[in-house]
Amino acid sequence: MLPFSVDWIFLVDTLNFSFWSEPGKEYRITYHGETYTGYWSLCAAVNRAIEEGYNITSPVYYSNISLDTLQHIFRSDTGTELPLLEERQKVLNETGRCLVEKFEATFVRCLALCEKSAAKLLQLIVENFPSYRDEAVIDGHKVSFYKRAQILIGDIWACFEGKSCGTFEDIDTITIFADYRIPQVLVYLGVLEYSEQLLKKLKEGELLENGDRYEIEIRGCTIWAVELMCQYIKGKQAEGEVEKSILFNSILIDNYLWDYRRQHAKEMEHIPFHKVRCIYY
Repeated sequence: MLPFSVDWIFLVDTLNFSFWSEPGKEYRITYHGETYTGYWSLCAAVNRAIEEGYNITSPVYYSNISLDTLQHIFRSDTGTELPLLEERQKVLNETGRCLVEKFEATFVRCLALCEKSAAKLLQLIVENFPSYRDEAVIDGHKVSFYKRAQILIGDIWACFEGKSCGTFEDIDTITIFADYRIPQVLVYLGVLEYSEQLLKKLKEGELLENGDRYEIEIRGCTIWAVELMCQYIKGKQAEGEVEKSILFNSILIDNYLWDYRRQHAKEMEHIPFHKVRCIYY
């Protein structure tokens, strides 16, 4: 069961990007009587494929998966295709081959090599799997976000409750997962504030390029804002105002904010999120 769970998480996080839809063209999947959108539609499609007999969590299988098969697996209720489907096929082929050739065809091997270090696992992921290299350049400096690589580590940590193969002695080195939804929540809560020029672009639905300065600044400020939250709470714990036994880190803050966004989606409709089509988030 452990290898299956780990490889399920790895598959889903390898495909965990670009779910936003244009108005009237939403990607939806009904599975066991429930309708899912966004990230949860991906999970539903994967589980549906498993029930239909597709060995979709096997790197050996998806290293050669065809576009036609992927289109069938990710078929929607609406006829709208999952965004970037061709890119997803390429990512699966590339990632599957790497696992087969270097890591005994399972991500469990990668976990064994990291020696309970989230930082080492992060380095292993970005060095070996190109689609996880979520990087940009601003003012001549390389900046790294590694959203999917970090959420992969965070998901494994959470799934196994920090035990077994989810044991990471340095889990607090993981930052928040800078996507297009968390900044929206932070703006809603007054943590971030967009300039009038940027807000105008976003309200007009302008598509930003991956690596655009605005995109880099939004994601960078998101990470730093949550790091400041963590520092503040740690300070309160040191002063005795917050129980030291309370577990918190950027992963838990991300999970809270992500759930909060879904629960308050209607209230946030007036706040635009930045739109980028890429494989990194």
